[in-house]
Order: sequence, then structure tokens, then C-alpha cells
Amino acid sequence: MKYVKLNETEVKPTKVVCIGRNYVEHIKELNNETPSEPVIFIKPNSSISNNIETSKTDEIHYEGEICLLIKNGEISGVGFGLDLTKRNLQATLKSKGLPWERAKSFDKSAVFSEFVKCEDDIQNYKMELYVNEEIKQFANHDLMIHKPEALVEEVQSFMTLEDGDIIMTGTPKGVGAINSGEIFTAKIFCRENLIIEKSWVAQ
Repeated sequence: MKYVKLNETEVKPTKVVCIGRNYVEHIKELNNETPSEPVIFIKPNSSISNNIETSKTDEIHYEGEICLLIKNGEISGVGFGLDLTKRNLQATLKSKGLPWERAKSFDKSAVFSEFVKCEDDIQNYKMELYVNEEIKQFANHDLMIHKPEALVEEVQSFMTLEDGDIIMTGTPKGVGAINSGEIFTAKIFCRENLIIEKSWVAQ
């Protein structure tokens, strides 16, 4: 079973709960409709990876996100995650009114940094994603349509969140295709303090 780390301790999520369309500008960049409630889909444990991998057959896009680690039904940790997406396949599935799993839930489609314990108000965390040292994405509490506390409550209204499960809170504007050899650097801040920095080279 795949795992992530919370302050150097291994944690094995039973699932990754993903939130779609949670930032206004990202909704606009993909020409989507603004939902009246959170768009929720699942990535299985098998989707978790330590590496960013490209594909010979599909163009894969990155979507950087603030991620929440759950314990006892509450937010326990904060980290960074990449929701890797087969964008063209997703568009085809959407056009047919079909689920997104083939484009979103494939093996190695969820790449995470380590997590740190959430010791401050969740509204004080923010995320930055750089590609080849150029900032591509920025996210914080204020930009989210549905806030983290509300997302936890919404998910729990119909689904049990087990200890170690992860909620990916949605991606802001700035998504794009991944090219082999690109360097991705993620940063999570609490207030103005850098608490997580992680880099990957796309394979």
C-alpha cells in the first residue's frame, strides 16, 4: 500500500478525495461552468507516487494543490500535491457525459510532498508552484470558492474519511502540459514562513 509522510511518519491513505473547479480563474481557463456545490472525485491509493512521470501516448497536465491530511475526521496535516490529468482524454469523457476516472485516477496520478502538522489556522496557508524556476500557480484560502473546513464537512456528509486520507482542495489557474526534464518546485507557506519545499524532475 502506498504511503505519504507526516513529519517523517509513514501514513497510508485509503483514498485521495479530489475537489474540482474550486478556483474561479481556473474554471475560466478551462471554459467550465461554475458548480453550485463542490465537484468531488476519487483517486485510489494506487494513484500515489513520489515521481512526476510523462506518457508516450497521452499529454499529461499538472494541477498543483494545497492538500489536507485527515485524522479523526479533522484536518491534521497540510502538504502539496499534483493532480496529474490526461487532459485530452478528460475532454473526450466530459463531452460524452462520462466519468473522469480514466483521465484522473490512473496509476501515479497523485504526486505529494511530505505533510506537516497543521498547527495554525488553515486560512493562513498558501501554495506556490514553479516550473523551471518560473512561478506558474498560486493558491490560498481566500481564492478558494469552497473553503477547507466546508470541504471536509461536505465529503463527510456522504463518505467516511479514514485516518490518513487526503483531500486535494482544487487547483488554481496556471495548469499546463508536463514535458520530460522540467523541474517542478512546490512551496507551502504558513503565513510568511516557508514550511515545505519539494522539487521533482519530470521523467
